[in-house]
Amino acid sequence: MPEGTVRIDGNTLLLPGGVRVRFMRTLRLPETGTHALPPGLGEFPVRRVEDYADSVPEAWRARGGVMLPVCLREAMWLSFGGSQEPAALQVGVGKVCAISGRPWSTRLSRDPQNYVVLPRQPWLDGINSGKGTVRQFVAVPLGLGATVEGQVTGEEVWGGVQLQSYPLNARRLAEWREEQRVRAERVRAAQPPAGFGAMPAPFASAAPPAPGGAPAGGAPRRAAAMGLGVGGSMRQEVYRDDRPRGSWAEEPAGRVFVHLVTPPEWRRITGEAPPPSPVDRAAYTRAGLPWFDYYDQDAADVAPTDTLGGVKPVGEWLGDDLDPWQQPSPHQVKPLGDAPGEPVGDGDW
Repeated sequence: MPEGTVRIDGNTLLLPGGVRVRFMRTLRLPETGTHALPPGLGEFPVRRVEDYADSVPEAWRARGGVMLPVCLREAMWLSFGGSQEPAALQVGVGKVCAISGRPWSTRLSRDPQNYVVLPRQPWLDGINSGKGTVRQFVAVPLGLGATVEGQVTGEEVWGGVQLQSYPLNARRLAEWREEQRVRAERVRAAQPPAGFGAMPAPFASAAPPAPGGAPAGGAPRRAAAMGLGVGGSMRQEVYRDDRPRGSWAEEPAGRVFVHLVTPPEWRRITGEAPPPSPVDRAAYTRAGLPWFDYYDQDAADVAPTDTLGGVKPVGEWLGDDLDPWQQPSPHQVKPLGDAPGEPVGDGDW
């Protein structure tokens, strides 16, 4: 992949350095209490903005990137499964860092940490609320003040999700690759001769267990833009970077702006049917389907920030949650252990 190029493979975003990001549909949690990880209910479809230049808003064309459809109050999580070499990934919600609560930056920071470390971090379900928890990502329209962006900055200008990846610097990357080469040789040397059974490939790339054409005519109009607010709390660590300071490249390898659009606008822009409305929580739980509890005894969690700790859930802005809650039974909570398309255009943001 050429330097700085972001592509789509199916519904997976591919950022330079082998970073893979999928946007997963999921159940929305109650806004009180702390819960297990909700399941994945399939991927959101992802499309390049420039493929629909005649029907997207002008501001979207200027920012480039990709778009996906999301329902009002629908929850999502970001899967990083399949990411290959080590990378530092910044995640912004309306250009507010989802880890530190600070404004979007083109520089990595350790104090406070403003990125997640891949492939160490298998997923991210929400903003960092610290002490082993995150507050779930929940979609809300811009203009109400309910987004993280609106509550932290006092205005809603950007919306969407922003991603920016940094590889290891040249020296650290060469060291890491040499470590992998030596390790692979040791594994091959330990394999039994042919005919005595096969061992699995030592470095097969696999995702971690999942917690779980445009209409013609007319000038582009303003879309019903969406951003991310927060919902319920769940048990999930945001891992502290344990690499030595100065390990990462100083400049990002790639970045992408992810626009969130309402289902009616998705149909108007792309001509495609949006995904069906997500299943309600009670029906999922009644069916006996799994929830997940992720524990890593070696993890060091990123400390909470006052900025993100003060973000209020969307229910305080949009009214009561009418989706009935049914607590999963203990046996439903499962413990978890330790070809690209065209380039995605970037723009001004």
